[in-house]
Amino acid sequence: MQQPDDAAITRIAQVMHEAVRAWQAANGQRPAPPWSRAPKWMISSSREAVLWRLANPDASAAAHHEQWIQEKKSRGWKHGKKKSAWRKTHPLMVSYEDLPEVERRKDALVAAVIDALIEPLP
Repeated sequence: MQQPDDAAITRIAQVMHEAVRAWQAANGQRPAPPWSRAPKWMISSSREAVLWRLANPDASAAAHHEQWIQEKKSRGWKHGKKKSAWRKTHPLMVSYEDLPEVERRKDALVAAVIDALIEPLP
C-alpha cells in the first residue's frame, strides 16, 4: 500500500472528525465544532490519529486510545472532571478498561473510518 500524501491524510482526518461529531450527536453528547471551525489543536489531534493508525494498522482500539492519551499528554493535557481546552483537561484520559462502553465504541469507530478510507484514496 502506498502511503497517503499530506492532503489525503487531512481528508481522512476530516472525515473521521465529522464521523465522531455525528456519533457524539447520536449519543446525546455535545458535538465538537465542525472541521471548518475546529481549533488547530483538534485538527492536529485528528491528523495524529490517522498517522498513528497508518503506522499501526492492526492495533486494537485500546492501543489507539492509549496513543490518544499520550498525544494529549505530550501537548500538556491531563485528566480532569470536565473537558477544557483552556485548562487542558479531559475526563476520558483514563485507561481503556475504565472507559464507558459507549466511548469504547467511539474508539472502534475512529479506527474503522480510518481503515475504510486508506485504500480507496487516489
